[in-house]
Amino acid sequence: MSVPGMPQDVGAAAAAQAIVEEFALFGDWSGRYQYLIDLGRKLPDLPAAQKTDAHRVHGCQSMVWLVAEGDARRIDLHAVSDSAIVSGLIALLLRVYSGRSAREILDTRPDFIRDIGLAKALSPTRANGLAAMLSRIREEAAARLQEARPH
Repeated sequence: MSVPGMPQDVGAAAAAQAIVEEFALFGDWSGRYQYLIDLGRKLPDLPAAQKTDAHRVHGCQSMVWLVAEGDARRIDLHAVSDSAIVSGLIALLLRVYSGRSAREILDTRPDFIRDIGLAKALSPTRANGLAAMLSRIREEAAARLQEARPH
């Protein structure tokens, strides 16, 4: 997925660092939440055919669907939610992890979530949902690495 305002040739670590720098510009969480909502509004919707139980991320209070396409060399992620804040969280995750190799996804820790203070600012149910989305992204990457290994 191409994320507005983000060059696609930067790596996952650079994308994560850019997010940390952007969030540092806000003095409080009301501004950060509004920024998250704005990011989420820019996400393209998924076709109805992809909003299936197979693509649903379980563990999220909101409805979240995540579709991963590609192979171990490049995984493109597409995701949407029915929640404005969760859509913003998805936008952050896609910015860091989409369009990367499976190895880069697995090697890039989600430290930016802690670094921007998001881990403390989210309700327990949203934090669980974020963990479920991260887990699903890592599972998709691990599966593609496994498929790429010679048998």
